[in-house]
Amino acid sequence: MRIAVIGGGINGIMTAWELARRGCQVDLFERERLMSETSRASTKMLHGGLRYLEHGHFRLVREALRERSWWLSQAPELTRPLEILLPIHAGQGRPRWQIAAGIRLYNLLAAGTGFQKGGWHSGCKVKARLPALDARGLRGAYSYWDGQMDDHRLGLWAAGQAVQAGVAVHEGARVERVEPVSGSISVASCRTSFDRIVNVAGPWASEILTGSAVPSRYRLDLVRGSHIVLAGSIDCGCVLQVPGERRILFVLPYQGNILLGTTEVRQERPDHSVPDESEIEYLLVTYNRFFTDHRSEADIVDAFAGVRPIVASKDDVTAASRDSVIERRQRLVSVFGGKWTTSRSLAVAVADITLQ
Repeated sequence: MRIAVIGGGINGIMTAWELARRGCQVDLFERERLMSETSRASTKMLHGGLRYLEHGHFRLVREALRERSWWLSQAPELTRPLEILLPIHAGQGRPRWQIAAGIRLYNLLAAGTGFQKGGWHSGCKVKARLPALDARGLRGAYSYWDGQMDDHRLGLWAAGQAVQAGVAVHEGARVERVEPVSGSISVASCRTSFDRIVNVAGPWASEILTGSAVPSRYRLDLVRGSHIVLAGSIDCGCVLQVPGERRILFVLPYQGNILLGTTEVRQERPDHSVPDESEIEYLLVTYNRFFTDHRSEADIVDAFAGVRPIVASKDDVTAASRDSVIERRQRLVSVFGGKWTTSRSLAVAVADITLQ
């Protein structure tokens, strides 16, 4: 079976690889370069999503916890386990019993994945690990373990595996139109027919359908996540509970610096995603409320943003599910949503539907 996969982010790459593994002739079309957009602008985490437990997304968390172990086992040179502390300050954030319950459940769901269990650390131990953390009202911290990655290099590693499996990659090949009945796609005004088309273009998935006049039951919320990288170092990861909000912020060691993110801001179009000044200020202000080594824009060595495609709902974007949806119309299969960590399991589900 000859199949066109549209989208060279991590979900497109993993889908193309899975289809090739099943004996299909696969052509992967990417509008720019592989791993050049959202998939390389992540928080660099292979994680189960501790905060998703708060909204009852237990199946998604369990799946992600299983998948993070797969990534670490397959590409240990590009991934690593990372301990993360969640400080508890008096009168701030969620109550301690709620955090404790979440960590216990996370440990339970992660059983058998090879990661260490999290637990409680006294204020003195936390200060020893995070000397710049403001000690005022600090009661201690809960710890848990997740995975960290170099998202760009890991995605290109996966692309290399896909090519070895037989996938033909076409970069700089913007798909202008898809036709579900005939199975044809148009690239640079040239039409080519396939047995199946898989639209897994991430934030651009809906645009492809709209431009092709293909109806869909689903639409995407496009949520910009901005990050900054600060000069300096930190011994372990840290999760900050943003005062007055239900959001959290990651402070992570990354390539000899400190990665801070992410924001969650809806935007209309997927193109030209960059952090704006208000997001940078938000990240710096939040960091400075918890750490005594106050930072300014002069400390920023890098800033980047990516657009996450989230299946539209009435929920606040912080509470919205990161589950994906797969829709089939004749020869066209479209994927809405998806997470970096679970891209392999999503690819399996997409392949199952595509080959029916």
